[in-house]
Amino acid sequence: MGTTTRRMTVAQAVVEYLSQQYTVDTINGVEYRERLIPGTFGIFGHGNVAGVGQALKQYQQLDPAIMPYYQGRNEQAQVHQAVGYARHTRRRQTYAISTSIGPGSSNLLTGAALATTNRLPVLLLPSDTFATRAADPVLQQLEQPHAYDITVNDAFRPLSKFFDRVNRPEQMFSAFHHGLRVLTDPAETGAVTISLPQDVQAEAFDVPEEFLAEREWRIRRPDADDDDIARAVAAIRAAKRPLIIAGGGVLYAYANDELAKFAELTGIPVGNTQAGVGVLPWDHKQSLGAIGSTGTTAANAIAAEADLIIGIGTRYEDFTTASRTAFQNPDVRFVNINVAPIDAYKHGTTLPIVTDARKALVKLNTALGGYRIGADLEQQVASEKQRWDATVDEAFAQDYAPLVSQNAIIGATNKAMDARDVVICAAGSLPGDLHKMWRVRDPFGYHVEYAYSCMGYEIPGGLGVKRAAIAEAKSTTAAGEPGAEVRDVVVMVGDGSYLMMHAELVTAVAERIKLIVVLIQNHGYASIGSLSESLGSQRFGTQYRELNEEQHSFDAGETLPVDLALNAESLGVKVIRIEPGEKVIAELEQAVRDAKAAPEGTGPILIHVESDPLLDAPSSESWWDVPVSQVSELDSTKQAFQTYADHKSRQRKLLG
Repeated sequence: MGTTTRRMTVAQAVVEYLSQQYTVDTINGVEYRERLIPGTFGIFGHGNVAGVGQALKQYQQLDPAIMPYYQGRNEQAQVHQAVGYARHTRRRQTYAISTSIGPGSSNLLTGAALATTNRLPVLLLPSDTFATRAADPVLQQLEQPHAYDITVNDAFRPLSKFFDRVNRPEQMFSAFHHGLRVLTDPAETGAVTISLPQDVQAEAFDVPEEFLAEREWRIRRPDADDDDIARAVAAIRAAKRPLIIAGGGVLYAYANDELAKFAELTGIPVGNTQAGVGVLPWDHKQSLGAIGSTGTTAANAIAAEADLIIGIGTRYEDFTTASRTAFQNPDVRFVNINVAPIDAYKHGTTLPIVTDARKALVKLNTALGGYRIGADLEQQVASEKQRWDATVDEAFAQDYAPLVSQNAIIGATNKAMDARDVVICAAGSLPGDLHKMWRVRDPFGYHVEYAYSCMGYEIPGGLGVKRAAIAEAKSTTAAGEPGAEVRDVVVMVGDGSYLMMHAELVTAVAERIKLIVVLIQNHGYASIGSLSESLGSQRFGTQYRELNEEQHSFDAGETLPVDLALNAESLGVKVIRIEPGEKVIAELEQAVRDAKAAPEGTGPILIHVESDPLLDAPSSESWWDVPVSQVSELDSTKQAFQTYADHKSRQRKLLG
């Protein structure tokens, strides 16, 4: 008896196949089943218009629910939307992105790097040049005389967790099977790139029905080895000053409640990475907040003396470890709990535990009965936490006129938002300030893309989160439970990042998606300006000014006559302008409340406010390793190098 087949093009088979893929995940005894790919983004050109484009149009006419199509204005931004969606759905869902060849494909590269560094799934389907080479070379083809089989899409290889090229229709079976295996693997996930030559997309062949049938991908959540847990328990019981560093892996494992139980049972304080904000509410007794270069003084003070670091779901980025200066206890050891071996073995630890964070915490909570940190450490945690909270209160209360500090803008926005709302950011000075000061109250309430810290991510990433929030509310209702209100998503972005990729506001306008954007105008790059000054480079090239032709300098000219609020209005966005003056903070807070009060389906709302880029956030009393020129004619650089050398002397290998 032969296998039943259907005559289809490769592109049609790909689209129908993706519509039948589901993730299955079990959290605390509850099973979740969701579509892995709920929709496809695409910008069409000669590489995919007759392939994936035709397939999407065909299925749209047959049944729009099979594979909903979403428009975008930039291929990179489409990846950012998919990443934001994947983050909010805790890596159970993402989008596919189809592009043409040439610049359409290469526009995906930054998004691919961002997805992979953040360990977030996205399925990239860039078109490629003719597999048959019937027309050779074609428009936008890359020709390398030393290797004629290289195309633009080979640039995806180092940026993807999985890469394949389908040069024959039959190859799609293994390509997509292995690609989706990686996409749904919590230890391996990131950008999955399957290159589709334009002629192969339109080629017809007999597709087995079993390839097009529903398939479930169960999220792997490996248990902790009992021997590893026993060794970790012994290390914790022997520790006098332990500290937990909680990363995004805690959130992806839905381990918040077990982490809270662990901290409350043992008294061990918790510092969190950028990806880990939300693991505990900001005012939890054991929560020290952010740790590292953009951390709180509370977390960094405890980290400096810690004799045991319990890393849970963190990849130990240099901001987290303050470039390996955060932990100064000569006897410090590391217990690393992570589903990814590459992270579990970092810093040369002898106590790696390769496991799901929640499952490890469940076992630790059972095994650590009777253990609690000393009263002296508990008292220090309370004192340091109180000191930092007072520091933030003071920063939020800054009241300058006519220009206010970014600190006060953050405080007003935070105050106006509800606990379930989500703040979005990615690059510039805002991520560090938010990491330190944002008072999160919900595990889903904070999404700052900081593994790649990509300027321009904010608006499309926020749009992806908003899509997920809308789907989240609908799915709750579909399950027969009371429908939850759609979370408001508030993007905080500086003028530098806004100018990088603001065009996705048009996407929000087209779909009437209510995305709230707080645009902070400071006429330049505040973050790098401050860094440049600290490194002795005098804020070179970081201000938006008219060219001084005599010195060929942009550092001291007139402020550019650019009206970003008017720019947003021209895109169809509703804009609320906050004029400089004594009432800026009160008006900003009210503007956020008014934007939140607008009904869903009314489109994006942008709030424009100016700030003083020279008013810094409170110091983390920490460091970040950015090398300073060892030889210079500038006195400012010479002085900066002396400071750098002093910090560098405290850097450690942290083997233990």
